[in-house]
Amino acid sequence: MKVGFIGLGIMGRPMAKNVRKAGYDLIVNTLEQKTIDEFVALGAESAKSAAEIASKVDVIITMLPNSPQVRDVCLGKGGIIETATDKTVVIDMSSIDPVASKEISAELAKKGIEMLDCPVSGGEPKAIDGTLSVMCGGKKEVWEKYYDLLKTMAGSVVYVGPIGSGNVAKLANQMIVACNIGAVAEALTFAKKAGTDPELVYQAIRGGLAGSTVLDAKAPMMLAGNYKPGFRIDLHIKDLTNALNAAHAINMPVPMTAQLMEVMQELKNHGEGANDHSDIVKYYERMTGTSIVK
Repeated sequence: MKVGFIGLGIMGRPMAKNVRKAGYDLIVNTLEQKTIDEFVALGAESAKSAAEIASKVDVIITMLPNSPQVRDVCLGKGGIIETATDKTVVIDMSSIDPVASKEISAELAKKGIEMLDCPVSGGEPKAIDGTLSVMCGGKKEVWEKYYDLLKTMAGSVVYVGPIGSGNVAKLANQMIVACNIGAVAEALTFAKKAGTDPELVYQAIRGGLAGSTVLDAKAPMMLAGNYKPGFRIDLHIKDLTNALNAAHAINMPVPMTAQLMEVMQELKNHGEGANDHSDIVKYYERMTGTSIVK
């Protein structure tokens, strides 16, 4: 099976490397010549456009910043649709608006091109070690055919439903993560302002119902004042924008998500958009005049 990979950024680069390590023939496309050279050294081919890739492969994986970029690569000038056939499959692993996933898929389907939306969770460390969580939408029989390919990049690959469902699941994940980080920051700031050591509060509650992956990942970062990005505020703003758009498209209010979006906008306005989303604690620091950093 010959695989095309478009988008070799922070996430896409290690994901594509894992595909190549698994023995798949790989053709890549990105704007960075240094990255192209790196993949050629690994035995991959390079292409100058998405259309060139589509003319040579069975399946194309895209890992791009947002909906407009996915739309352009799939449907724009020099895009996949120009040369792909009814035997081509597009697996979009970007995190985009599920409404856009459905629209792009509908246009590709006019040429008989199948599409899966398979966004990921886990950040750069899990992309590097190939243990991402992948949530997939599209036709189940197509998902089953490419399950092994997806597993080269992931520890978990779960089918969720029709096209768009993968991105619905990803946005649900991002809504929960944002609200959980906000709750951790608020609770630990409350502890400090009340005169109790927030680190001891963290140790006391982590084994109970308040314990969570988010608590264990982000509380130590907040207490250390470590905001080195595992997942940047700017990217979470992008995801929450898509979540709000998708929710409003079905006339659903999402007040908790909206509140966290406003918190993150405050952080961005203070020049902290490139920081990890644990930086949410600095919103509370500014609001209360209290820091939990040891």
